Amino acid sequence: MRLHADTGVCAGAGQCVRAAPDLFDQDDDGLVVLLRADVPERDRERALTAADWCPSGAVSVHEAS
Repeated sequence: MRLHADTGVCAGAGQCVRAAPDLFDQDDDGLVVLLRADVPERDRERALTAADWCPSGAVSVHEAS
């Protein structure tokens, strides 16, 4: 599973950080910073929650091919 974070879409709500602080952070402007793109299976649910909670749709999850 891979994560994608689009800073051009990010609204700075910080829900991704609340869901998975080891996968996401925020920069000085409050925009999403992706800490790890490759998500281990043990973190799958938290990654999906972060994408679900993102109000702007800036966080997305893709199955690795």
